[in-house]
Amino acid sequence: MSRPGPLRRVVTVQIYDYIAKIFVLILFQSSSSLDAQPTEAETAVWNQVSAVLEEAHGILAELQSYNGAGQEIREAIQNPGDLQLQEKAWNAVCPLVAKLKRFYEFSLRLENALRSLLEALTSPPYAPMQHLEREQALAKQFAEILHFTLSFDELKMTNPAIQNDFSYYRRTISRNRLNNQQLEAENEVNNEMANRMSLFYAEATPMLKTLSNATTKFVSENKTLPIEDTTDCLSTMACVCRVMLETPEYRCRFTNTDTMLFCMRVMVGVIILYDHVHPVGAFAKTSKIDMKGCIKVLKEQPSNSVEGLLNALRYTTRHLNDDSTSKQIRALLQ
Repeated sequence: MSRPGPLRRVVTVQIYDYIAKIFVLILFQSSSSLDAQPTEAETAVWNQVSAVLEEAHGILAELQSYNGAGQEIREAIQNPGDLQLQEKAWNAVCPLVAKLKRFYEFSLRLENALRSLLEALTSPPYAPMQHLEREQALAKQFAEILHFTLSFDELKMTNPAIQNDFSYYRRTISRNRLNNQQLEAENEVNNEMANRMSLFYAEATPMLKTLSNATTKFVSENKTLPIEDTTDCLSTMACVCRVMLETPEYRCRFTNTDTMLFCMRVMVGVIILYDHVHPVGAFAKTSKIDMKGCIKVLKEQPSNSVEGLLNALRYTTRHLNDDSTSKQIRALLQ
């Protein structure tokens, strides 16, 4: 079956409008009767991703309640000779590091889930918009992964305790290793694992970085698959989200601000993935994403709800500072 040229290369307002109507149903309806259900062909991937998304809710809840061991660490540092305070700080940090390890290991499962979805949503002979219509259940899961990713990273960026706790843990491990002391916690987070976790948490947006790398790797490993199959899928989702956010007919169907935020996170997520995968990125004139329109939609929202998303565009994209990016777009993001 040959791929229809117009669907692959030319996107009309009518097509976006049609896909937007589908997305209003599959992404934002809370009623289970309206939930997009997987077809038989989608079931294997859907089940894999569902298990990951189910775990994602718990991960977000744990991160949201992450308070850190700042007080205990400060007291231990200020009183280096007080063994009781050293032990108190260590006992406070260890369970937190175990939690950080779970977050990191979850990022690897999220990466595998994204790869499975990309394979399903870009495979020939269908064009990206045909996939979004045919595999509605998988399209919804793709959006939910991006929503989780941006939510996780927003929480991480506003919680310095995460890196402070992990830094203290590594310093203590190193100090005890120099003194030929083996701590029991090293059995759970050994040096190799600690190094990988350190790289992960050093990123401003670690989950988004994981997904960006995974998408780039997916494209590079599937050389027989035209890169447009992946970038068109991403740009289509970005444009549909923008249409929904700026069109009163669709916005009035959003039940609350959480729904608006969901849509904005999905839009920003696919823009960043597109910018990492496309040779010239999302900001060039030849980009299939209307970046001015997307940024304008974000800036029309209350600043406290979108500042994290705007920062993600400022600091986690690859091509914003390229010569091909217009001064107008740069100015919009200042």
